[in-house]
Amino acid sequence: MSDVRHVLVLPDRDAAEEAAEALGDRFPLDEEPQLVRDALAGEDDAEDAQWLVVLTDPEEQLDPKELDEFVGEWDGWREEP
Repeated sequence: MSDVRHVLVLPDRDAAEEAAEALGDRFPLDEEPQLVRDALAGEDDAEDAQWLVVLTDPEEQLDPKELDEFVGEWDGWREEP
């Protein structure tokens, strides 16, 4: 097993929560996605935060291109490892 993780970056909490919920409907997940608030460097304002959805993919079942298309539906993107 490998330690593959996919990080999806979303513009706000609502988008991150919606995407995390929809992930299980579209992709085979071994674990529930983790939501993480990522404050932008030097910013204290909660409005200046991105939200990350972190997926573990030990079996490498998730196609990065499909994840790119998926997260784009919420104006987000997938971080390259």
